[in-house]
Amino acid sequence: MKKYLLLPLLFLAGWASGQSLNGAWKLVSQNGNPVTAQEYVKIYQDDYFAFGVKNVADNAFIGAGGGPFKFADGKYSETLDFFTLNPLQVGTTTPFKIELNGSKLTLSANTNDGMLVETWEKISDATDDLTGNWVITGRKRDGEISRSTPGARRTVKILSGGRFQWIAFNSETKEFSGTGGGTYTAVDGKYTENITFFSRDNSRVGASLGFDFEVIDGEWHHSGLSSTGAPIYEIWTPYAIGYKPGK
Repeated sequence: MKKYLLLPLLFLAGWASGQSLNGAWKLVSQNGNPVTAQEYVKIYQDDYFAFGVKNVADNAFIGAGGGPFKFADGKYSETLDFFTLNPLQVGTTTPFKIELNGSKLTLSANTNDGMLVETWEKISDATDDLTGNWVITGRKRDGEISRSTPGARRTVKILSGGRFQWIAFNSETKEFSGTGGGTYTAVDGKYTENITFFSRDNSRVGASLGFDFEVIDGEWHHSGLSSTGAPIYEIWTPYAIGYKPGK
């Protein structure tokens, strides 16, 4: 009889370890202190994460970080591909203790600055046709499409839970070129970005940009006008396929 009583407990344990982090999250406390003056939004999708930080009062950009993560068998770790707050940490992997309970995520780790405990709350895990982690592999100019193979220097765009973030960086030199993000919608071939942070020009915060999109053979074809008004046509490939380490 005891064996049968254990089955529900084992099922619940398996369900908890099988929960997904995919979606968008907001930092609500750090080391027990509420986070209100700054806004941290973190996106998880396709074994990759990215976050951006800004001041709430004036939308000034504070920093960004991200890279691959692993979450399996109750263990969680992050490897940094980019990290503006301390570029020397690019390439390092940090293991965290993780507690995931529905819409609440708690991460804790020993760092060079002591114990770090973060509590995140899920914003959304909604999905759509563009949900994924993408890397740019092509552009069209004067009717001609040119292709490239992203290596250490690459531009990534991660979309999940109704949030997006793009990042341009070089993981070998630890150079960071820029990032921006916010909310988005992707419906019936129309893609709209609402910018909530932008490292290059925070006066762009609040702007909305509309584009056409089409997914062709698994790739995202993105066209319209850039934030500066220039025409663009970009091709984004799923990161796991398009990114070639060592290139």
